[in-house]
Amino acid sequence: MIINKRIWITGASSGIGSELALQLAAAGHTVICSARGDDKLQALAQQSIELTGQIVPLVYDVTEDSKTEAVTAQLKGLADSLDMMIICAGRCEYIDNAVLETDLFRRVYDVNVFGAVNATSAALPLLEASAASAERLRQVGKPQIVAIASLSAVTGLPRAEAYGSSKAAMIYLFNTLRLDLQKRIDVTVVNPGFVATEMTKQNDFPMPFMMQPADAAECIIKGVEKRKLTVNFPLRLWLSLKLPSLIPSVWYRWLGPRLVRPESGKQQP
Repeated sequence: MIINKRIWITGASSGIGSELALQLAAAGHTVICSARGDDKLQALAQQSIELTGQIVPLVYDVTEDSKTEAVTAQLKGLADSLDMMIICAGRCEYIDNAVLETDLFRRVYDVNVFGAVNATSAALPLLEASAASAERLRQVGKPQIVAIASLSAVTGLPRAEAYGSSKAAMIYLFNTLRLDLQKRIDVTVVNPGFVATEMTKQNDFPMPFMMQPADAAECIIKGVEKRKLTVNFPLRLWLSLKLPSLIPSVWYRWLGPRLVRPESGKQQP
């Protein structure tokens, strides 16, 4: 890994985000970590004291549209350019009995979609600055955007109408952004499966091939280092979703319906 990149991570206070921050700081990078609250960020920064790199806290709620310019200014106060941003902030809520509540969808989309737009907009001036610097390009290569989406977007899953569709929107957003930025900035989309985080603690259904946050972060970093367009893991879960999705009639008429909870009428991803 090339040493001394300047990296910004949103959603860094726990789970995959905090593990990414610690592993990247251990590799010698300067990692700016953002989340809504300061306490966990300060605790994370303390953990980096003995690491080769450092973790710098920056409180930021990605859903606050009006804060984009202010966050850009704060980032510039910490680093004159960014070599990478990792969009890790996320929210998950499930639908029961196909009851579609606008407020629920809005809460999920505010973080997963509009939050991703806000954070990317805030970071782009600093990523562009890195892309325009011959010295940074020589030292660390093209700047990179890493978007953490989800394997839930591979195919339609029961109860995941809001979460899965928001992650599908993220995937399309960053795949398209990749085309418009291709000469200056690389884009990697990451689709994890189930990871043992605060978010998945709410799940009351089987979660096959569950991974620990440290292992998930390691998979992400390996894919990002190779500048892959897409990183899907774990492979067994991706294949179990991707292959049936290639024959929609098989998934939606036979396999998918088996995930519905017949005893309560509720559905299970």
